[in-house]
Amino acid sequence: MQLGLIGLGKMGGNMAERLRRAGHEVVGYDHSPGKRDVETLPALIEALAAPRVVWVMVPSGEPTKATVKELAGLLSEGDVIVEGGNSKYTDDQVHDVMCREKGIGYIDAGVSGGVWGLENGYALMVGGTKDDVAKAQPIFDALRPPRPVDESGQEMPGVGFVHAGPVGAGHFSKMVHNGIEYAMMQAYGEGYELLAAVDLIEDVPGVVASWTQGTVIRSWLLDLLVRALQEDPELEKIRGYAEDSGEGRWTVEQAIENAVPMPTIAASLFARFSSRQEDSPTMKAVAALRNQFGGHAVKAVQAQEAEKPA
Repeated sequence: MQLGLIGLGKMGGNMAERLRRAGHEVVGYDHSPGKRDVETLPALIEALAAPRVVWVMVPSGEPTKATVKELAGLLSEGDVIVEGGNSKYTDDQVHDVMCREKGIGYIDAGVSGGVWGLENGYALMVGGTKDDVAKAQPIFDALRPPRPVDESGQEMPGVGFVHAGPVGAGHFSKMVHNGIEYAMMQAYGEGYELLAAVDLIEDVPGVVASWTQGTVIRSWLLDLLVRALQEDPELEKIRGYAEDSGEGRWTVEQAIENAVPMPTIAASLFARFSSRQEDSPTMKAVAALRNQFGGHAVKAVQAQEAEKPA
């Protein structure tokens, strides 16, 4: 099918490429002239045949709000907007009301997969009506990972994609996903710090790598920590400073609002705040993981600091 895609950065650009490889036509728009297929948003809409599906993949907050508002003034009844950034689910509900008044469908899509999604596929959590989701389903099917098969060779359902509920459910699901991610990275980082703190362990990267097969704590995140330690065995090139995208905060806020005990995720969020006050080995590991799975920027150690004698 045909898709308009707004935002061709790390995620959006790879998504466009994966969709094209699957045989879909993608018309892309980005603020950067070298990336885009059309020069303006009106030109993007003009290039698409009705009913249109337009995917918004720009930073959350004001950039997303402004883009959705502009699209709502350009699209026609029966068209659909898919918002794939890390927006707060309450923003989606506001956008949905605005779009519905004009007969425009709205889907919120939580997307996980980072810079590896081009080859591995993206996990997708979407919210919206059944009719709107159906209009975009070929796109979701192309972006998601290949379905595994059971012993009979039949594809197993429910892997890498879920229609989680009405508008807001997609980004709420992704919010909780990211809260869990915070806690998992924090646990790996703390384990790494303890291993590195004792003289007894002579091969810290080797110990971490030994956990990647046959253990109950194996995961893709652990694989990425192994990769980070292969590149920088003592994480000397990275400051122990980790940002939070906002979704960890929103997860904890919802836990409080719904009286759900969430001590582990809350502690991992507060640990990120601590990372901005001191150079913690734990947060070096978290920063390295964010860079590995999502291409997030890391703060490099100053050259003179890296050259200090042990």
